[in-house]
Amino acid sequence: MSILLSNDDGVRAPGLTALAKVLSEHYDLQVIAPTYDRSGVSNCLTLDRPLQVEVLNNNYIGVDGTPTDCVHLGTSGIYGPLPERVISGINYGANMGDDVLYSGTVAAAMEGRFLAKPAIAVSLVTSKSVQADVSFDTAAHILHQLLIFIETLDMPPATVLNINIPDLPANKIKGVKFTTLGRRLKSENPVRTENPRGKTVYWIGRAGGPVENKPGTDFHEVTNGFISITPIHSDMTHDLALTELIKTSTKAISACIGDAVELDDSRGEG
Repeated sequence: MSILLSNDDGVRAPGLTALAKVLSEHYDLQVIAPTYDRSGVSNCLTLDRPLQVEVLNNNYIGVDGTPTDCVHLGTSGIYGPLPERVISGINYGANMGDDVLYSGTVAAAMEGRFLAKPAIAVSLVTSKSVQADVSFDTAAHILHQLLIFIETLDMPPATVLNINIPDLPANKIKGVKFTTLGRRLKSENPVRTENPRGKTVYWIGRAGGPVENKPGTDFHEVTNGFISITPIHSDMTHDLALTELIKTSTKAISACIGDAVELDDSRGEG
């Protein structure tokens, strides 16, 4: 299987290095990732300037753009045949619940949703504050074993598997749970400060804690020592809200449009 590996922590990040080392022993692997940390940029594409590309000594490709840029280039045929699957990670920190809206890790995987095999975003859920103190090796080997299982699945088109692995020794991980996305509380307020020149600047506040932490959610299962696998996709339609709108509002909305047309006509006559 041919795999395109990317991330949002940067092409030199230890999580990507650990996963690339394991996957390259078993698969045809190509690494294309941002040249620096682009966490939190979501599905952003760089459209206001050209992208610069750097080939590193280990043949990894660094791009001075977003994770989505990297996968977009990697699946365009510029650097070789179309890969069968995109894997993004291993991310330093969780990508659970509302995190998927902001995550560059998930965005990179989402850009690979049209390939032959389901894309994967993988994150290590850790409380350690220094990335260099985190061992990604266990998570990398777990992801390889999960890939063997994932290969047997018949997923719907454009599925992305969002995997969160607790930062525990392998013998402390209780198993795998298939989960829904939980929900977070509102993030903390921005922190106001001043730069050395006296200009007011703001740091974005920390993400809120889980508000939906019930069994079956990614938050709950990871907290209890399980690996969480959540299938997600790009269709953000709120089906329940759509049903309610169709059921209750079609006539009312049509009447509003009719009133607006009549008002516009009357203004034209004036």
